[in-house]
Amino acid sequence: MTARLSNRECVAVRLSALGDAILTTGVLEYWRQAGLTFHVLTRPALAPVFDRHPAVLRVLTVGEEDLRGLRWARFCLGLARTHGHMPLIDLHSNLRTMILRTLWPGPTRTYAKRSLTRRLFLATRRPSLAARLGRENVPQRYSLALEESAPDAALLRPRIFLGEDESARARETLARLGLSNPVAVHPYATHPAKSPSPEVWRAVIHELEGRGREVLVIGRNAAPLLPGSPRDLTNATDLRATAALIAQCRCLITGDSGPMHLATGVGTPVVALFGPTTREWGFYPSGPRDIAHQIACPKAPCSLHGQDACDLGNACMKSVKPSLLIELLDSLDSVN
Repeated sequence: MTARLSNRECVAVRLSALGDAILTTGVLEYWRQAGLTFHVLTRPALAPVFDRHPAVLRVLTVGEEDLRGLRWARFCLGLARTHGHMPLIDLHSNLRTMILRTLWPGPTRTYAKRSLTRRLFLATRRPSLAARLGRENVPQRYSLALEESAPDAALLRPRIFLGEDESARARETLARLGLSNPVAVHPYATHPAKSPSPEVWRAVIHELEGRGREVLVIGRNAAPLLPGSPRDLTNATDLRATAALIAQCRCLITGDSGPMHLATGVGTPVVALFGPTTREWGFYPSGPRDIAHQIACPKAPCSLHGQDACDLGNACMKSVKPSLLIELLDSLDSVN
């Protein structure tokens, strides 16, 4: 049951990162069905996540220059003056948003981040902590800002709402490339330890194309996977266009990444590799056909976000062979 709020318009806050912002979208839609609507505070780069979302009345953005020191305090006071009559729902829950909550004149709620439990599990690997973390994924933890108990994860799946104009442009792009229903490949990661090497991805694409499969490379990276290839759209599409293209693909294969959640949000099956991050962190894709493959490693998880080199030199992702990714794709086809 959604907690009663006297004002049905709320301010929801999620300042970073891409995947985390996407994971709020299903929760906002769940609360919309309970009668709530939202002004969403986020960074400008993440604002497109909330475009056309029926629960979102307005996206409020804060620039990098206003996120630090006294400028952040002044920003919070200004936002409190204009929106402080609304409840504030903090879906970020860090020091910065704690300051915002402290300065907020209206009611505030925050979510069950499980920070201490995650850090204790990272340090000890205790099974009891793993079980506790495994009871909820991240959207379910978000929901506990207002819910007495977490709804089923299927009710909180991310939702990216595309317009027909966006879908039409994606179809036109694929037609121009001579593609109809390709496998989308996202071979990049913010933290390199969360993705196999480019050589592995190139070998996978070679094998798929040898089988007559269409392939499309998406994402953003300093070095495109297939430079000069028309089927490599690295850095060529913005967030909305990327989501629309993924929606036209038969599936997406990737590591633990933001586009993984984009795919779930548009209903495209995902094959996702996990190495330094594990199920306990709550980021496994949640679509009915999604496959999350955890690479076995006694050191996993080795960091909270996959950002740190482990004692084994990130051996998990270095151990991945192209045949594994092909097998996972084949298993997805057998399910569907």
